[in-house]
Amino acid sequence: MHPFDEAIALERMADGSFQGRTSPAYANMVGPFGGIMAAQLLNAVMQHPDRLGEPVAFTVNFAAAMANGPFTVAARPARTNRSTQHWMIELTQAGNTALTATAVTALRRETWSLNEIDIPVAAPPAQVPAQHRAVPLDWVERYEMRPVTGALPEVWEGTDSGSSLTQLWVRDDPARPLDFCSLTALADVFFPRVYVRRATRVPIGTVSMTVYFMPIRNNSLAPARAICLGRRARNPFATVSLTRPRSCGTRLGNFWPRRIKLCISKSRRMMAVSGVKRFA
Repeated sequence: MHPFDEAIALERMADGSFQGRTSPAYANMVGPFGGIMAAQLLNAVMQHPDRLGEPVAFTVNFAAAMANGPFTVAARPARTNRSTQHWMIELTQAGNTALTATAVTALRRETWSLNEIDIPVAAPPAQVPAQHRAVPLDWVERYEMRPVTGALPEVWEGTDSGSSLTQLWVRDDPARPLDFCSLTALADVFFPRVYVRRATRVPIGTVSMTVYFMPIRNNSLAPARAICLGRRARNPFATVSLTRPRSCGTRLGNFWPRRIKLCISKSRRMMAVSGVKRFA
């Protein structure tokens, strides 16, 4: 089993809740990587027998630091309409709330669509050196990252770089086809913008993160291709671009996500994600 699938595995209990455990493979500085926990909560919705349609929007709020060990996820549809369904999700550990989330799922219908943001230009991934062990964290080893620009500074000297833009190729390591849960985790792989801009280590923590999904069906290369639309943060600290090519191999598991562009805002105590994302 892929490490990601092991990490987000849930067991449905008799009362309808789900039991899970943190994964050492996705350990962060304090507790688990936030992206993997967000994927856990979305996975509870994906596995719920009452789910209608596919994810459209997902917001996760990190109320407290997670401890290593077991936890419980409760997911319930707060309202089900003809085409949309609204979810409330809560993760508790040792009787205390650690994460909350909301999700919207929907039946997909034919509709008008348009891209208003151009895909950034970047060299193919084979021409971009991989960034190995950028920071000594286990979760970083679960992703292959190839920064085009805006990598973490090599010297932490507190100098303003003049830009907090990051462009990189990224995929699961070992490679894994993208789905809704893995794309949710990928939305949290960016290091704090203040690190890139100021080359200064400061306390940082994600408080809230939102991902929007717009899948396109009938793609023969992967289970889903998506354009994910998000809103720009009200006071964005920086703009971040993530781009990805069509493929990097012949097997399904080797396909890179096609392209993604994000705007990310990170400060000492908050992060907002928005922009346009697309993957094959």
